[in-house]
Amino acid sequence: MTTSHVRRHLESFGWQGTILEFEESSATVELAAAQAGTEPRRIAKTLGFYDPENPAQAVLVVAAGDAKVNGGKFKREFGGKPRMLTGDDVLPLTGHPVGGVCPFAVADGTKIMLDVSLQRFNTVFPAAGTARSAVELAIPELEAFSGAGGWVDVCTGWQNEESASE
Repeated sequence: MTTSHVRRHLESFGWQGTILEFEESSATVELAAAQAGTEPRRIAKTLGFYDPENPAQAVLVVAAGDAKVNGGKFKREFGGKPRMLTGDDVLPLTGHPVGGVCPFAVADGTKIMLDVSLQRFNTVFPAAGTARSAVELAIPELEAFSGAGGWVDVCTGWQNEESASE
């Protein structure tokens, strides 16, 4: 897998930025933050779940690196308990490999939602389709380029952080 599919997707919106490609893995929040030279909370992690309404499809929740999905909030929002995608289902249901799942150029039928934990930042770093890549985007860019179905409040653990304006 390469970042070329994600690059084409982003460029279709007129984006002319740079995809960061690393020698080392960026597959976890901590690794991605170290590679991108930012704080872990500014990593926009894309979490994959089975869609409670259609388990043959995925729901991707993009959240801040310091946020954790809350089962009750998820169930109220999506109508079922959060069930993380298994490793074997990640690529076919999202279009991206484990560690590189991002909200761009996803498999057909994939729902994308952005968690409000991201709204405290000016820019964040989601993956760019591989376990060794990221891209820095402003929040309005992330919203537009991802084709997200909207904002959700399904995470906890980040509210005690001071508001950030990076």
